Amino acid sequence: MDFLTLFVVVPVLTIVGIIFTKDMKQTRMVSAIGMSIQLLLSVALVFMYLAERRAGNTSEMLFAHSYIWFESLNISYNIGVDGISVAMIMLTGVVIFTGIFASWTVEYLSREFFISLIFLSTGVFGFFISIDLFTMFLFYEIAVIPMYLLIGIWGTGPKEYSAMKLTLMLMGGSALLLVGLLGIYFNSNAGGGDLTFDILEIAKVNIPIEAQRLFFPMTFIGFGVLGALFPFHTWSPDGHASAPTAVSMLHAGVLMKLGGYGAFRVAMFLMPEAAHEMAWFFLILTGISVVYGAFGAIFQKDLKYINAYSSVSHCGLVLFAILMMNQTALNGAILQMISHGLMTALFFALIGMLYGRTHTRMIDQMGGLMKVMPVLSVSYVIAGLASLGLPGLSGFVAEMTIFFGAFQHPDTFHRILTITAAASIVITAVYILRVVGQILYGPIKDESYKKFDDARWYERLSTGALIVAIAGIGLAPLWLSDMINESLNPIVDQLVQVIIK
Repeated sequence: MDFLTLFVVVPVLTIVGIIFTKDMKQTRMVSAIGMSIQLLLSVALVFMYLAERRAGNTSEMLFAHSYIWFESLNISYNIGVDGISVAMIMLTGVVIFTGIFASWTVEYLSREFFISLIFLSTGVFGFFISIDLFTMFLFYEIAVIPMYLLIGIWGTGPKEYSAMKLTLMLMGGSALLLVGLLGIYFNSNAGGGDLTFDILEIAKVNIPIEAQRLFFPMTFIGFGVLGALFPFHTWSPDGHASAPTAVSMLHAGVLMKLGGYGAFRVAMFLMPEAAHEMAWFFLILTGISVVYGAFGAIFQKDLKYINAYSSVSHCGLVLFAILMMNQTALNGAILQMISHGLMTALFFALIGMLYGRTHTRMIDQMGGLMKVMPVLSVSYVIAGLASLGLPGLSGFVAEMTIFFGAFQHPDTFHRILTITAAASIVITAVYILRVVGQILYGPIKDESYKKFDDARWYERLSTGALIVAIAGIGLAPLWLSDMINESLNPIVDQLVQVIIK
């Protein structure tokens, strides 16, 4: 068995192990062991990838393997990784590991909960290792479908409505995406040869511009729905607000990144001419996402809704950077995906921990929590500072890289949009500092809060791992940035060739 397939096999074996557990304690232990192994595999992959590059391996995709599934349609289980997908796999490994410990107290149908959560992560891992469009779409659907059950059964509030709304919106995006992918497939032999779903082979083909104009918006919007592209973002706040803690962590931290990753890996890379023609329109939509999401967060009173609208803004910034189509901005987009994935997972984990004690998420009902829960409160401050872009944390590195890249465009249109998007930093600071000041400082709002305990061991493990990752990237970002930059070269070259023509 090749190494990358382990990222799909280990979660499946973990699920099988969970099926045979007898009680909640065994279920938690099997889940923790399985996802710990998955995290170790992710760390090992990073070191193996860097070692291969240092040894002079210049292959576009490393550890690649291909197995024919349906020969008549040329569909293969085709896998491989570059620096970008390695970074996303590492992010997924960290978030699912911490998500297990953030769900340590789930009692209702705990076996089924952990099975659904780990099944979702299986789809995410499979998506990031796929370099075949059919395989990628298959894992994409595996990642999306469990969300309905996880929110509808274990969620809170209007969970059935939120689960159905999320599912219908994402399935609508999937329908558009499927048409776009089939359009790419049936134009993949434009230069002669066989039809193929292989991304690297399709990239060598000059897909007719008429086909690009038709299928690029379908593909970009299809992925963009999951990336909270305006105006298709409305599922996100409701979905996040009703989802259980670990589901919110995995959804905002990783699942939404499938949208940004697919947008540049498929839509931009395979249809660069249409991308250049239509970028202005989607830049306006993503610019609206960035500013609208930040303003939306200001007016919310529920902690989860605040973080959900913040995610719309930060994920909009990812798509905004991708559409700038230069090396620096694209590098910032990947860094932003990783940074946002870590800090939003930390936010949702902490919100779940606070809710478990106070039984409220309304900021006007909280106050003085720093006096009774200092560890959880300090962790929340760190998450907030990362979100508003404090130097030394991952958010600063990602956002500054994006704005530097975006401002490299000399024309007025791009620079006005960049300045408008950069204004979201100020808006973010407003709602983050307001929330931190209101819920953590000042007098204790309710005397019953004095009885609360601070972070337990599994909560410290979950939040501590995320904080270390956020600070690590913020203080030493070059190794990650360099790894991403090297893998961006083929995509940037593809986009630059269109300008030269």
